[in-house]
Formats: sequence, structure tokens, C-alpha cells
Amino acid sequence: MNQWRIFILDHHDYVLPFLGKINSEGVCAYASRALLFLREDATLKPLAIELSYPVSSDSNEMESRVFLPAKEGTDRALWQLAKAHVAANDSAYHQLISHWLHTHAVVEPFIIATRRQLSVMHPVHRLLEPHFKDTMHINALARSILINSGGILEKTLFTGKFSMELSSELYKEWRFDEQALPSDLVKRRMALEDPESPTEAQILFQDYPYGLDGLDVWLAIDTWVKDFCDLFYEDDDSVKSDTEIQGWWSEIRNVGHGDKRNETWWYQMTTKTDLTKTLTTLIWISSALHASVNFGQYAYAGYPPNRPTRCRKFIPDEGTMEFAEFLEDPDKYFLNMLPERFEATLGIALMEVLSRHTSDEVYLGQRPTSEWIDNNEVKQKFEKFIESLQEIEKQVMERNRDSKLKNRCGPIKMPYRLLYPDATKVEFREGITAKGIPNSVSI
Repeated sequence: MNQWRIFILDHHDYVLPFLGKINSEGVCAYASRALLFLREDATLKPLAIELSYPVSSDSNEMESRVFLPAKEGTDRALWQLAKAHVAANDSAYHQLISHWLHTHAVVEPFIIATRRQLSVMHPVHRLLEPHFKDTMHINALARSILINSGGILEKTLFTGKFSMELSSELYKEWRFDEQALPSDLVKRRMALEDPESPTEAQILFQDYPYGLDGLDVWLAIDTWVKDFCDLFYEDDDSVKSDTEIQGWWSEIRNVGHGDKRNETWWYQMTTKTDLTKTLTTLIWISSALHASVNFGQYAYAGYPPNRPTRCRKFIPDEGTMEFAEFLEDPDKYFLNMLPERFEATLGIALMEVLSRHTSDEVYLGQRPTSEWIDNNEVKQKFEKFIESLQEIEKQVMERNRDSKLKNRCGPIKMPYRLLYPDATKVEFREGITAKGIPNSVSI
């Protein structure tokens, strides 16, 4: 603990209040905590899993069971069941929070305010517009077939008809400033604050692909945004006196995210730093963050026995008929615990669709037309941004070739390329490539 080598995957306290309702719908769900140990080679070894559930739907009393890793016998089979329940928790959090809430949903008020408050000639509108491509359209589709009542997520996730209620509950904890990558890594104890640069972070261990590649991309976006804003804003007063920016920020804070209007963490939008932090974070969410949580779903989670989204059985207690059934054939019990064939197939199909790049995708470092702005200084700064992304591509490939970095490829030798910008390719790209950072939340 003192060496910061114990990590926790925590799906416990926020799930627990929903369990009574969820399990009354015929689902078998727990709230989970999993402890992991950071080994010398920077890989994570699971240490223990705690699964909790309420004794009854109308009781605050809770029971917990702890499972430990084992290599053989009954304990090994129980460990497999426990891992499946953790995966079900994690799958729901991934879709409802990491993916839907923290990218698609939170960006929407920024898009609406940009189109209502900033003229199309405003430089910030020109900067942001490529990062809003198709997002409103894809969100509308999601509301009609994905997150709606009786929709695909309710059919596939353990949270069922309470999925959006849980997502809405966790929106209460959302903070825009904590979606800046350095702040996010520090909050999750994956990095330390950089004393020399408060906008950056010192990652705790180098073999963390998302963190390492992400900080490179973050810095490139941050530099591009600062270069851009320096051309149009001379000082803090020029930000304060920009009535369109002030109207834009007021609508985002007081209307778009009105439930949060009185929270103290909002930037005041009175300095250039406030503006650049906001724009960098917004572009990061729309591009790299969304790419990292979306386009690897089929590759990493498309095999249901390895990544179930719900479970149909609890882990049996010793001495029960269910435990006897489990002992008779542990593998059969495990398979019967997984989602039914229709639910599993629907989940696979969803992840395959979500993981596909569209044929008209425009990537970070690209613009759909060379006439997107007529300012030559801006174009020069944008070329500098492209060069930094090309350098990141080289770094990603170099890291993936380093055999000492075991988390880059894993046992199956699939390189981590979700934050490989792929900024300069212009040929037709469609389908599951597991690389490339689109400008916008477009699927």
C-alpha cells in the first residue's frame, strides 16, 4: 500500500443501492470490489474479489463473500465464477458511464451552445466544429434504439431497465475539469501531479498504454489549442470582453449542464487559461477519450465467456442443491451462468457495430477541406499539430515493439493502438481497425 502497488477495481458502493431492484427482475448481480497487485514487470495480478448483495429487497443488511485466486479444484472454478460477476459490473460501467455518459452525453450541451451562441465566423466555432461532426445524429439514434426503454442496453446489461437511472445517478459525481486527462489520472491514482506543470502529470509506471499514449496526445492537443488561442486573444481581458464566449459559457454552465450550475469547480472563463483548459478538455473528450473507450470494444470484449454483460446465476453456497450442481460439472454451471444466446449475440453485434470506423471519418489532425480557415498563421500552427501527431505515431509503434512493456500487447500479442492518431492517411478506411482517433463522437 505504501509503495502504491495495490489497485482496486471498485464497482461496489454505487451498485449496491440498485441491487434489490435489479435482482427482482430475474438477474443475478452483485456489487464487486477487486484488488490487484502491481508486479515488478508492471502487470497486474488479481489478489482478491469481494462480492456483496442485500439479504432481501427491503433490507439494508448486506452479505459479502471473498474469493481468492486458485490454480486447481473447486476454488479455481469459484474464482472463475467470481471473475465473471466482476466483468458484468465492469461491462455495464463501461457502456453506461465511460462510454455513454462521459463522452456522448456530456459533450451534447457544448455542441448546442456552440451553435446557438458562437457565430460560424467565430474562431472558437471554427476550432470546435470538426469535433462535433455527427454527434447529435448518433446521440439521437442511441436514444431511439440503444439507451431507450426496452432498448439494446437494457436487454444486454445486468442493470436492465435501471440502466439510465444508474447513469443519471453517477452524473451527480461528474466534473468537467476532472475529465482533463492529467486530472483524471491523478484522481484515479494512476499518476502524480507534476509540480513543474499543473496541467500535466507524472505517470506512476511507464507500462500503462492508455496513460502514456494519452498524455502524449493530450499535450499535442493542449499545445495546438494554446497556439490557436494566442492568435486571437491577446490577454485575459480579451477573453472577458468576448461577449459570444461569455454567452457560450453561460449557456453551457447554466442551461446545458444546469443541474451543476452552482458547483464551484467550473472555470470562471475570465482568463486565457480558463479558455484553453476548456477547449483542450472538450477536444480530448470528443476525440481521444471516445476513441479509447469505443473502438476497441469488439477486440477486447467480443467473446462473451471472457466478458459477460450479465449473469443468470449467483455463486452457490456450500451445502445447497446449486452447489451440488456446480460440483457435478463446474464448466456447465459457468456456461449456464452466462447470458442466453440471444442476449450474447445481441451484445456481440452491438460491440462490432460500435467498433467500426465509418467511411467518411475525419481524424485528429485532419480537416474535411483545406479551406476550413483562411488564416495562414493558423494553418502553420495546424501543420505543427500534425507533425506532433506523426511523432506520437512513431512513439506508439516503438513502444509496441518493446518486449519489456508487457501491457502493450498482452499474451495474445495484439498491440495497443487505440490512441495511435493515424492522422496522415487519406485512403478509404472502414471497419474494425482498432486504431485512429476520429475528431468527434460519431458512433
